[in-house]
Amino acid sequence: MTRLHVIYAAHRPTSAGGPLARWVADLAREHGSFEVTPVDLAEVALPFLDEPEFPSSGNYSHQHTRDWSALIEPAEAFVFVLPMYNGGFTAPFKNAVDFLYAEWQGKPVGIVSYSAGGSGGAPAAEMLLPVLTQVGMVPAARSAAVPGVLGLLGADGFTAPEGLAAEVSGVLDDIAALVKEPATA
Repeated sequence: MTRLHVIYAAHRPTSAGGPLARWVADLAREHGSFEVTPVDLAEVALPFLDEPEFPSSGNYSHQHTRDWSALIEPAEAFVFVLPMYNGGFTAPFKNAVDFLYAEWQGKPVGIVSYSAGGSGGAPAAEMLLPVLTQVGMVPAARSAAVPGVLGLLGADGFTAPEGLAAEVSGVLDDIAALVKEPATA
């Protein structure tokens, strides 16, 4: 079974995306192709990039970087659940990506974005794609965007709107296919 990390990319303690990220992780488990590890970026608590050498060197001076590397390296694929702030993705998320290099190489990635507004964070997902390909990741052909996330939260957590489960399942199908048939250079 493919080791998939579902990384919740928000850092704000009051962010609405936690229940969505848990829902995505549950859907990934139900998919049947993945051994799922949820990762909350706020709990990882990386400082701003403070390594003296380039991440591509793999020479990590700080324990927090070695711990982050040890968490990311064994994953074979990823789903990033990310909010959109001011039309883009968050600085802590970009920082987390920038800390590593070899650990991302050749690994499939899907994106589930969200926002309080009508875009569902799609502009942030689009902005993120060049960053992911620059570090050698292989983006899934499909992504999912969740608009109006605040209205989808309740006492029982996240309630998916009609069609979202199929959209996210499509992202997971793309990831599973990429793992079976990795892209060639």
